[in-house]
Amino acid sequence: MFHKEGFKIITITFIICISLFLVSDHFITLDWLKWVAFTVIGFFLFIILQFFRNPKRSTVLNENTIVSPVDGKVVVIEEVYEPEFFKDKRLQVSVFMSPINVHVTRFPIGGKVTYSKYHPGKYLVAWHPKASTENERTTVVVENNTVGAVLYRQIAGALAKRIVNYAKTDETAVQGTDSGFIKFGSRVDLYLPLGTDIKVALNQKVKGGESIIAQV
Repeated sequence: MFHKEGFKIITITFIICISLFLVSDHFITLDWLKWVAFTVIGFFLFIILQFFRNPKRSTVLNENTIVSPVDGKVVVIEEVYEPEFFKDKRLQVSVFMSPINVHVTRFPIGGKVTYSKYHPGKYLVAWHPKASTENERTTVVVENNTVGAVLYRQIAGALAKRIVNYAKTDETAVQGTDSGFIKFGSRVDLYLPLGTDIKVALNQKVKGGESIIAQV
């Protein structure tokens, strides 16, 4: 199953790959070189297809838990000052996505979307300390009566040139469902209330919509 954000790119890629296949088959006379060309074309198609895959996830709905919004590796767990929305200290948990990860963003909790804003910006590498404040990004806050307010921020990386955000203010968010997409590598920051019980460790791999990041 592929994400809708990839339909156009996948179609174009298929056309390009078929054209390259036919050209290679017609003009390349050496069999070994022809198979090298076929392999490169097939690998390129495979990369595009795997990038836009959208596997089904079995989210266990629970108002006491915060699930990972994306697939990737936990690279930050620390107490920080959040300047955009809360303007106070929060627990930050950041998940880095490599180009081979699933890049669907999912709602970490269910509740009401109280804030959703897009920020244009730079394309520093996603692990750069200033990426969360200077890169292109979107900030979304979801709130419910159990967890309180949780902010997650989609951050573009050096390769990610487009962030898609479906969250709209005042809509109802369902935990684990699609809330956006980041194309070609990036990271997502979570900002949680102080005192939240963190259930992951640094460098731990997590799955969007399934892995429990924290609970209250």
